[in-house]
This record gives sequence, C-alpha cells and structure tokens, in this order.
Amino acid sequence: MSPTLNDFVCSLQKSGTFINSLIAALTIGGQQLFSSLTFSCPCQTGRNFYYGSAFLIIPALILLIAGYALRSQMWRMTSEYCCSCAPPQRRISPLECKLACLRFFSITGRALVAPLTWLAVTLLTGTYYECAASEFASVDQYPVFDNVSASKREEMLAGFPCDRSAPSDVMLVRDEIAFQHRYQSQMLGWILITVATVVALVSRCVVRCCSPLTSLQHCYWTNYLHNESELFEQAAKEHSLLLIRQRIKKLFGFIPGSGDVRDIRIPSCQDWREISVPSLLCMGDNSQGHYSFLGDRVVEENEEDKQEGIELKP
Repeated sequence: MSPTLNDFVCSLQKSGTFINSLIAALTIGGQQLFSSLTFSCPCQTGRNFYYGSAFLIIPALILLIAGYALRSQMWRMTSEYCCSCAPPQRRISPLECKLACLRFFSITGRALVAPLTWLAVTLLTGTYYECAASEFASVDQYPVFDNVSASKREEMLAGFPCDRSAPSDVMLVRDEIAFQHRYQSQMLGWILITVATVVALVSRCVVRCCSPLTSLQHCYWTNYLHNESELFEQAAKEHSLLLIRQRIKKLFGFIPGSGDVRDIRIPSCQDWREISVPSLLCMGDNSQGHYSFLGDRVVEENEEDKQEGIELKP
C-alpha cells in the first residue's frame, strides 16, 4: 500500500464520521437480513402488538448495550473512577470531571448510532409497526364492519398483516389500513431522524461551548489519548513477553524456541497446583503486584527477585 493511500486509510479510521457511517451501514444491512429471515407477524389477537413491539424495541436496546460494552473507553473510565484499588485520598479535580463528562458524551453519541439507525430503518420500512398496530386500527367508518361483533372484528384486524383470503370489500379496507400504518410509521421514522440530527448538532455545540479546552487543545488531547493507548499496548505486550519468558524458564528450565535445553526440569505436583492459583495485579498491600497466573512459588524461588524486583532479560 502506498504511503498516500495508507495515510488516507488511517485518517478514515480515526474519523468519527466514517466510523459512524460504517456502523449505520452495517446496522441497515443487518436489519434487512434480520427482518427477511426471522420476522413473521403471528396475526393473532393479543400477540401482534407484543411481537411487533419486541422486534422494534428489543434489538435497539441490545445494540445500545453493545455500543457501550464494545467501547474500550467506557471500561477505561470505569476502571479509573470505580476501581477499588485506587488511592482513597485521591481527589478528582473539576477539570478532570469535565474531561470525563466529555468522554462519556462522546461514548454515548457513538453508542446511540446503531440503535437509532435500527429504529429509523424499521419505522421507515413499516413492517413491524404495521404488525403491532393492526389490531388497534379504527374501522368504524367502514360499513362492512357494521354487523360484525367486536371479537370477530379484532380477529379480522389482527389478520390484516397476513395475506389471507377475504371478501373484496374487506381487502379494500385492509389495503387502506395498511397504507395508513405505513404512513404513520414512516412519519415517525422521519421525525426520529430529524430529532436525532438536531439533538446531535445542538449537543455537539453545547459540549464544545462548555468544554474547558480550546479547539487546538481538544485536538491535542484526543491525539494524546490515542497515542497513549497505542504505546501502552505495545509496551505492555513487550514487557509481558519478556517477563513471561523469564518465568517460564524458571518453571520448565528452558524457553520455547531457544536451542538451550540443558537445564530442563520437570515441575512437581506442587508447582502445577500453584500454577493454577491466579494472582492478580496490584492486589493486597504489596508494593509489587503479580503479573501472571504462575503462582507465588516461581516468583519467590529467588530471594533477590523479592527484594529488588525482576530483572528483565531478552
């Protein structure tokens, strides 16, 4: 890949607009596939409303929860402000609170893209709304229903979303009711899109106005967070690799891939039992936390390691 094309792809990946558009496109495709494969209105009294509403609302809620859960920034904020191992005397400054709010609003905006897209597409299509609202349609103005009992009328209305054979005059009423429901559903869809667009624009302006950072500072802060996360992941990967290589060598006597296997050893039953005991980072009052699941025996075999820490050797 040429440097110019690589820079262009990297800029697209960092662009919030591109990511939001990609999420919206995937949601639209998933909605169309989901509707064609799974949705089938039961056309029964008392079930249409719950079935259509469930297909309309529950996937949007699932997408909203997934939008929060799949954002690494959400978990990073939770760890920073809710972690029990944080110093109790640490006080959060007003600037830090404002920056945390900015990050939370940014995460929320990204998380709302998929559920709002789902709701808008399903309302514009009208299939779910037509199924949910079919049994509540008003047909008092149609003479064909004058001599029909209330229970029979509800049954007939519930069967409108399905292609069932019916008299010609009832078919005409069904087509008009279906047209009204599609009209109502599409109007709600466009209203939702308009409200979401206006709220997004206004909230973005309000956030920028209330932000303690200037435009250049915000740009710098965004790049700083991105570079911090990227460099930390690289350093953590290299550090953990060096550390685990040394501990594996203490346990088995050699490192996988190396030709030096003269000091090979067979772990005892006690070694295997202690390997299975998890020891987490920064737990307890010790100044140096444990970094792996390899237990305390491997770490404590060398008294020099306990006093001075572990010296990493590639």
